[in-house]
Amino acid sequence: MAGIYIHIPFCKQACYYCDFHFSTSVKRKEEMLQAILGELQMRKKELENEIVETIYFGGGTPSLLTTKEIDAIFKVIYSNYKVITSPEITLEANPDDLSENNIKALAKSPINRLSIGIQSFFEDDLKFMNRAHTAQESKKSLTVAMQYFDNITIDLIYGVPNMSNKKWKENLETAFNFGVSHISSYALTVEKNTALDNFIKKGKVPAVDEQQALEHFNILVAETEKQGFVHYEISNFGKPDYFSKHNTSYWLGKKYIGFGPSAHSFNGAQRSWNIANNAKYIKAIKNNILPLEFEKLSIENRFNEYIMTGLRTIWGVDLNKINNDFGTLYLNELIKNSEQFIEKDLLKITSENKLITTKKGKFLADGIASDLFKV
Repeated sequence: MAGIYIHIPFCKQACYYCDFHFSTSVKRKEEMLQAILGELQMRKKELENEIVETIYFGGGTPSLLTTKEIDAIFKVIYSNYKVITSPEITLEANPDDLSENNIKALAKSPINRLSIGIQSFFEDDLKFMNRAHTAQESKKSLTVAMQYFDNITIDLIYGVPNMSNKKWKENLETAFNFGVSHISSYALTVEKNTALDNFIKKGKVPAVDEQQALEHFNILVAETEKQGFVHYEISNFGKPDYFSKHNTSYWLGKKYIGFGPSAHSFNGAQRSWNIANNAKYIKAIKNNILPLEFEKLSIENRFNEYIMTGLRTIWGVDLNKINNDFGTLYLNELIKNSEQFIEKDLLKITSENKLITTKKGKFLADGIASDLFKV
């Protein structure tokens, strides 16, 4: 089984914290669409022996596409790839794009999962982030979307400066009251060369408070658990049967192809990524050239990636798999290096011989993983 990711590199405006590849000009949207359709056809042999089980429209802002443009992409995918009967098909959408008519049109398309970028239900937070939508649009879009889609996930950001614990709880309670079945929630991070990074350096806004972020994370874990969500990945909380199949395939090391500028792919042995430049991407595809760079993964790379993804999920790191795929030297070193974290109740080994993070260790999972890497 494999996945397809489509990167739509356009946004109405730039969020202050975002460092993804996108353009706020949609002048070349039609050219970009034709290039993506071209790349889909050019790379079909890469998955000729695989069955596609998930399709994910990310960005950028894929909800800027018309249903006619989305249908054109589906036509090419279904003409060139083997797709299971009932694939999970996700579209990332911003609340301001989700009018009732748009939601109805999307519900008639093959899309069966909406990922709505709420980020916060409070107006001051949205202005701080420079989001294009309002708090009212968030609530209105969710109210309508819940009538037409069973599978909806929303994004929420915590650790926002001046966001109290009370306010963060209100954000979560609002989400719960809508009855969403999945929440992806991320700590506000300051990426280099973003507007937020610049504002903090100039003293225009306060720096992110790591202690506040930790408190928000602990509230998030506790409150979602009360509502029956499963904390199946550090940033992802889903009701049973509503985990993201597409993102889970990334964490479990399945093959996927990313189409569009800056999109990444993985075939089990190497990673590749498209050039992060719209004009150069379009030009290359027009000339029947794939604008890809490749990285062949060494045994150390594959080990480190498995440790990183495994410790972020409820499935953990399978020590039997470590032994079978990497050998006893890797296994023994991993167990030895894990001892200090086990003693601090940050990691534990289960009866199924899985190395997993404890509740106490989850927020520190990435740092723990890096200390267990094979260098």
